[in-house]
Order: sequence, then structure tokens, then C-alpha cells
Amino acid sequence: MKYMASYDLMETMRTTNQWLGATTLAMASYPAFAAIPNPALNWMAAWGEVTERSFARMTVKPDWGIPPVVGADGADHPVLIEKEIEGAFGDLVHFVVQGRDTPKRKILLVAPMSGHYATLLRSTVISLIPDADLYITDWHNARDIPVSAGKFDVEDYTLHLVDYMRHLGPDVHVIAVCQPAPLTLAATAYLAEEDPAAQPSSLTLIGGPIDPDANATEVTDFGNRVNMGHLQEMMIQRVGFKHPGVGRKVYPGLLQLNSFISMNSETHSKAFSDQIMRVAKGEASDHDKHNKFYDEYLCVMDMPAEFYLSTVKRIFKDNEIGTNSFSVAGKPVDIGKITTVAVKTVEGTKDDISAPGQCIAALALCTGLPDSKKASHLEDGAGHYGIFAGSSWRNNIRPLVLEFIDANQRVAAKPAKSANKNAAA
Repeated sequence: MKYMASYDLMETMRTTNQWLGATTLAMASYPAFAAIPNPALNWMAAWGEVTERSFARMTVKPDWGIPPVVGADGADHPVLIEKEIEGAFGDLVHFVVQGRDTPKRKILLVAPMSGHYATLLRSTVISLIPDADLYITDWHNARDIPVSAGKFDVEDYTLHLVDYMRHLGPDVHVIAVCQPAPLTLAATAYLAEEDPAAQPSSLTLIGGPIDPDANATEVTDFGNRVNMGHLQEMMIQRVGFKHPGVGRKVYPGLLQLNSFISMNSETHSKAFSDQIMRVAKGEASDHDKHNKFYDEYLCVMDMPAEFYLSTVKRIFKDNEIGTNSFSVAGKPVDIGKITTVAVKTVEGTKDDISAPGQCIAALALCTGLPDSKKASHLEDGAGHYGIFAGSSWRNNIRPLVLEFIDANQRVAAKPAKSANKNAAA
């Protein structure tokens, strides 16, 4: 029960801070106080507004907010978000652009399960939709998944990707961003041996820890030095009674958020103090730069405990992908079996999470793949987020990725296999 109590304690602290912000805002905005102007009251109201908004966002799943796509006819075409395959731990989501011909490029964007929702890739999605028939993995918050749904670890994650690739067919191009890159590579290798006809046309790996030992970072150092027993004791908690997943062991999103913020505490502290002053001066807006970033950044989700622990153990400590010793259900997955899928890696010179060298290691593991089907790109001056979002992605990396996709387009020899809508459940 102590694991459940600690989970509820964190939620209590979050709720209390949200309440304090709302109460302070209401009290400092009391109309009678306006008769005697006082800068301190303006500051208090601003503190309350920023505090309430920040702590309220931590339990919200953001909307996709995809704008209409301008078609060749010059008209705006609305984008519908449909669930192609539904599952207990995640859905395969399809972005359907109304009233346009389906593009030849079919892309599966594999989103991370690392504490944030798939909406973290919103800008990536918006940049790809005009030129592709786009799908994305939308992983669920573990606290909303009943214990009866069972476990979910790195092998289950890999098999989910296998199901999605089979469903979409051999003409799909897969782009994996950050954390899922090694498991997406493993899923492709799994298909190469088990169902070669279902392999994707190409695989683009962006800033992923294929071989964490290739170039150490703070993240990989943590994975190597931490004791698994200590990690389980300190990081794993049970979901409280308030949520559908009551009793499920998870790595809480609030704990992950604390880790994110502590890595750059001074930067975040200054960002919030500056925002409070902007609100007090009337210079802030609902969708200004600060709110646009933190409305997404603060939205966190719990991860299944077995997925978090197996990621640390097998991807970072044991480096099973980097040493080509990964297995699924006891069956070895040989990355060297990939012989027809074109593979491209993308890295940033200033990436402090997956440093240069970690992702490009995938090409050396693909021993059965000819050099003509291998490609890599190192973006000068780009950090971790810059290689899949922002100007570096839009202006430099995205055109190269689309060019790589077009150069390795494969026509499906047969219709894609029809998947049960609950196949990934």
C-alpha cells in the first residue's frame, strides 16, 4: 500500500498547488481591491494565474489541434483523426485529410512512450500531413489502463509495432523519433525473419539510443550506474483509487516531469518568473510562446512499470539492441536479417539526450543491408528536439527524409493484411 500512498501524495501536492493558484488569483482579483491600486496584488494575481494553469495541465491529454491542409485546388481541407486500430495500451491513429486524393507516400510515425503524449510530435505531424498519408502511434496513459489488461514491456511494444507494420503493408515508410528507435529497428528485423513480405519500404531513425554506449550522455550514465532494485523501490508506484488503472504499477508522469525539470532547473525557473512578470504587466496572452511550450511540456503520462524497467535494463544497461542480442518471447532478433528495408539515421550535433554516434550505430548493425540502402545525416547545431521539430527539421531534415522515402518507394504486391481492430489490445 505504500506505493499507492506515495502516488496519491504526489497527486495531492499537484492538486493543492493548483488550488492555491486558483485561490490566490480569485482573492487578488477581488473587485473591491481595485479601488486602491497595488502592484503587489497584480503580482499575486499573476502568480496565481501561472501556477493554476501550470499544475492543471499536468493531468490533461492535449488536443491534436491540426489545422486544415491547403490542397492543390487552393482550398482548405479539414483533417479528421481516426483510430485505425484500437488497443488497451495504445492506438494506431490515422490523419485523414478530407476531400483530397491519397498521397503516394504512406508514413507511420512512431511516437515515444517516455512520459509525454504523442501530441509532443504535433509540429512534426503538421509538417508531414500535406505530403503524406500519415499514421501515428498514440500510447495511452498507464493510469487509465485496468490491471486486467495485463503487462506491457519492451517486447510487447515491439510486437505492437509489428502488428501496425503488417496492417499498413510493405509500402509504408516508418519514422521513429527518439526512444522508440531501437525497438522499431528490432520490430523491422523481427518482420524480416518472420514475415518478409510485410517489411516496410524504409526506416528513418531520429535521435534514438540504438547504441547508448557509443557516446555517453547524462541519460546513458544514469542507466548504467543505477541499481535495478533501487530503481524499482524509488521510482515505481501503484495507481491510486481515483483512476481506472487502480493498483497498476507505473512510473508516474509527475516523477518523470520532476526529472525533466531538474535537468534544466535554472532555465525553467527563469521562464516561469519571467512569465509571471509578463502577466502582471498585461504583456502575456493565452497562446504566447511560454504557454504554447509549457501547455504541452507539462502534460505528462504514466508509463507501465514493466516497460520503464525493461527499457532501463535491456536498452541501456545491457545494451541488447546495440550488441544485437535482443529477443522477443525467447526468440533472438537478428538485425542483420534486414536486407531490403532502406535505413536512414538522423542526429544533431548538440543532442544531449541521444548524442551523435548512438543512432548511426544502426547502420553498422544492418550487416545484411547494402550500402546503397543506408543513409545518415548529422544536423549541425541542432539539439534533441530540433531534429524533429523547429526550423532544423522543417528547413533541412524534413526535405532529406522525404527525398529518402521517394528514393525507396515500394509498391505493395498485394493488399495490406486486414487487421482486427483490437489486434494490438
